[in-house]
Amino acid sequence: MKLKEYINYLSDWVKEEVKKANAEGVIIGLSGGIDSAVVACIAQKAFPKDHLTVWINCESPSYDYTCAQELIKLKNFNSINLNLTGAYQQLIEEIGSNASLSGIARANTKSRLRMTTLYSIAQSKNYLVLGTDNADEWHIGYFTKHGDGAADLLPIVHLLKREVKEAAQILEVNEEIINRAPSAGLWDNQTDEKEIGVTYKVIDDYLSGKRVDSTSKKRIEHLNKITEHKRVTAPKPNKMK
Repeated sequence: MKLKEYINYLSDWVKEEVKKANAEGVIIGLSGGIDSAVVACIAQKAFPKDHLTVWINCESPSYDYTCAQELIKLKNFNSINLNLTGAYQQLIEEIGSNASLSGIARANTKSRLRMTTLYSIAQSKNYLVLGTDNADEWHIGYFTKHGDGAADLLPIVHLLKREVKEAAQILEVNEEIINRAPSAGLWDNQTDEKEIGVTYKVIDDYLSGKRVDSTSKKRIEHLNKITEHKRVTAPKPNKMK
């Protein structure tokens, strides 16, 4: 199946899953990045009227906002903007007064706060939440557990990062988003590949069955192993006999 046909399939699949859930539409959090842009386009394709994109400011880089707003204007998405910076800072202050929080814990709290917000809106509108994890991120666990990893549907979870970029071009996403360095936007100057320690190109090659250097292979397999708990439901004990 060609990518353009697969995008059409994904749109139909989203519609069918929403119907099976007796829901009425879908909601997606826009980050200003390519993954959420592609998912938002699929959401609009599936539900021209009953889709909602949400930009959530949470100490977010200004460039993320600029990219997201340009996409909203370009595609004429149904969209709202929210500002959770104050709520986040108050939450961190309250938690921090009782427990020592690491930098990564603070960053992941942003993701979880955003997802809590999306689910609150989704429940009120009887919508399903669309996740943005691609195949690379899913395999190495590069997402926040119960944050951006929490979703009702994962439309692009089988697309490699390069396929997401190709899909963005097919869907005519703005060039600023297509060409920018991938970033979770959780702190200033953060980039995915620097944090992961392996480029998306190498991860794409690994998942495609191509040969990659031994150091990268070891890193990818290590990340996959230590993040398995993110891809499965919470472990359950045996029943009492």
